[in-house]
Amino acid sequence: MKRLAIFVLAAALLASSVGWVVYRDALDRLTERGEADLSLAADRVTGQLLRYRELAVVLSRHPDLERLLIWGGSQAAAGEVVQGMADMTGASDVAVVDRTGRVVAGSLDSAVARNPADAPLARALNGALGTTNEIAPSARGQRRYFAFAAPVRDASGSVMGAVMTRVSVAQIEDNWPGDAPPVFFTDDENRVFITNRSDLILANRADGLPAHSEGIVAGREIWRFDGDRYLPSRAIHLARDLPAIGLTAEILIDSAGALADALMWGLIAGGALLTFGAILFFVQQKRAALADRLAVEAAANARLEARVAQRTKALTAANADLRREVGERKEAEAALKRAQDELVQAGKLSALGQMSAGISHELNQPLMAIRSFAENGELFFDRGKPEAARANLGRISELARRMGRIIQNLRAFARQESGPVTDVDLAAIVDAALEMTADKLARHEVTLTYDRPEGPVMVRGGEVRLQQVVVNLVSNAVDAMTDTAPRHITLSLDAGPKSVRLQVRDSGPGIADPDRVFDPFYTTKEVGQAEGMGLGLSISYGLVQSFGGAIRGANHPDGGAVFTVELVPAGLEAAA
Repeated sequence: MKRLAIFVLAAALLASSVGWVVYRDALDRLTERGEADLSLAADRVTGQLLRYRELAVVLSRHPDLERLLIWGGSQAAAGEVVQGMADMTGASDVAVVDRTGRVVAGSLDSAVARNPADAPLARALNGALGTTNEIAPSARGQRRYFAFAAPVRDASGSVMGAVMTRVSVAQIEDNWPGDAPPVFFTDDENRVFITNRSDLILANRADGLPAHSEGIVAGREIWRFDGDRYLPSRAIHLARDLPAIGLTAEILIDSAGALADALMWGLIAGGALLTFGAILFFVQQKRAALADRLAVEAAANARLEARVAQRTKALTAANADLRREVGERKEAEAALKRAQDELVQAGKLSALGQMSAGISHELNQPLMAIRSFAENGELFFDRGKPEAARANLGRISELARRMGRIIQNLRAFARQESGPVTDVDLAAIVDAALEMTADKLARHEVTLTYDRPEGPVMVRGGEVRLQQVVVNLVSNAVDAMTDTAPRHITLSLDAGPKSVRLQVRDSGPGIADPDRVFDPFYTTKEVGQAEGMGLGLSISYGLVQSFGGAIRGANHPDGGAVFTVELVPAGLEAAA
């Protein structure tokens, strides 16, 4: 019980310390805010009041007013000046008085003479600026004013009179922000002369305010108010002297929330400490039970460690066997990979061997064309047509370059190399492929329908390799229609925003097995035919894929086979 009492006492002291620290911190923050609000309020009131002092100074130098006091100028002109300035500035009263206090020119209600011995006129007639606050009776009770006086001097510097300005305090209070804390300004008699709370107007700070001081708390003066809903129940009182207007600025910052926060955090700290003590008590009770249980578990752990040692030895042996098996499997996979690479290369070389007839046909067509162009060129020279002969020579040169590109592609295929992929004109490639297959189309009496686009159709690919694809598709279509009539090929070229599509359709019997049509050495042609090796479509499939495109073969609903080649338009990159 003694330990419990000590713990509760320590918890209470610590909770009180936490609450006190929180209270002081809250008071510090509220004081900083209050100092700022008090400074803003003081600057606001001082600035507005001193505007009318400056008005008196400015008017004291006005030529019409100086002439009126010094040389007896026009009283009407001076009255217009004074009334005009009163209307523009909102001053309650603007008056020009002589040394006897008589108003010689003034705004409305300025005809009453001033006493030269009273402030602020007495100070102005002595050559200085005069300032005072005054309370005047009115039909609605007492009205509060601030009055200023500035001397009017002649050329020799003698004071001839003064200009007085007066402003109603209510005019300043009416423009006060509605959410501001209670602020009041007291005069030398401790009366509340200016305030933003109507209940405090003209109350005496010494005995007229509904408040009493609780003394200095944490370096701050705390006031308590009873029964006034417009004033805080507890507040920090701050004050600042304003010698420029002869008042003391004071503000009340509500501190009830700070006390509530301090009490709340004190209770939280006390509750946390009590909770922590209860946990400690519970842990102490559990600790004794745990010690007994640990003794029992120690014996069980000894037996378990012996079993773990045996199991670890068995697992070590199994791990060694597994590593050996993994090594053997990696060696087998490496051997399989090498065998697969060798098989692929052997398949390529075998394909090249079986393509020899096709290669001869690919090269024989340009050679026959070269021969024909050369013979025609001789005739043109004999007939005196060198321009036509020169055109034939240009065609011979182009066919020779085409044969060189075909051989270069075949060499690259054998060496597992690929030419650069560039932007090429597919329409021009189709034209060249049709030119190379024109003889075969004629020999087999095949009609061709091809609606050629007017402009170029640019795609990503290789010129010769795409020519090879188109030639293979056209040649296969002709071979598929050997035993059918009539023989007709429809070729279409459509350019879209994301792909360019080339379709070759024949009027033959169709494809027996569309799923295998691109397999190497798959063919439906008779054995022994020079063109029946089954590699053309397989090679075309690989070439189109190397350009990032796709090729498909299917049977058309109206009969015959249709092959579709989709290529990437120029300016777009194919997905890897």
